[in-house]
Amino acid sequence: MIELKYKFNDESLLETALTQSGANATHNNERLEFVGDRVLGLTVAEMLYKMFPNEAEGELARRHAMLVSTETLARVAKDMNLAEKVHHGHMTAGRIDHILANATEAVFGAIFLDGGFDAARDVISEIWHDLVLADATAPKDPKTALQELVQRKANGDLPVYEYLETTGASHNPTFHVRVSALGQTATGSGTSKKSASIDAADALLKILAI
Repeated sequence: MIELKYKFNDESLLETALTQSGANATHNNERLEFVGDRVLGLTVAEMLYKMFPNEAEGELARRHAMLVSTETLARVAKDMNLAEKVHHGHMTAGRIDHILANATEAVFGAIFLDGGFDAARDVISEIWHDLVLADATAPKDPKTALQELVQRKANGDLPVYEYLETTGASHNPTFHVRVSALGQTATGSGTSKKSASIDAADALLKILAI
């Protein structure tokens, strides 16, 4: 269980951070998520720079991508019991991780606005310290791992990505991608085409591993 070791001066910021747009179209956590995403990204980048002094930029980038991914953020949210605290609209199974990840970033954005960057960095650093140390070697991003797997098994063929419909509001779209390889397909979604492609590749890797 992760405890959020921060006391808000303005409790309304935390309340807003835990309010998803499906619950309140006007007063929700989207703007705080925007801020929190940047605070989290910078804090994790600083941690990686200090904790892995001998790694190249590419290795640090792969670590960073994994550590700020929807999957990691959702896992942190569940460890913080945010699933029980987030005010949301209809939370479908496919959207749970995204809603929880967004709420986690929004909480960090709220801490930043309430107490400043140092306060937010201290909270994030404590939560992410063990996550950063969990992998001794830099992970391969799912798209690279899938490409290498397919090339080994299909005589140099590559996975085929197909961009599907875009859903959601115009200012906060969700992209959908289908990837096919080795006779199997999987789909993924994300806030950008890149993140949706990574999500799809990760899903297909899990299918091919069975």
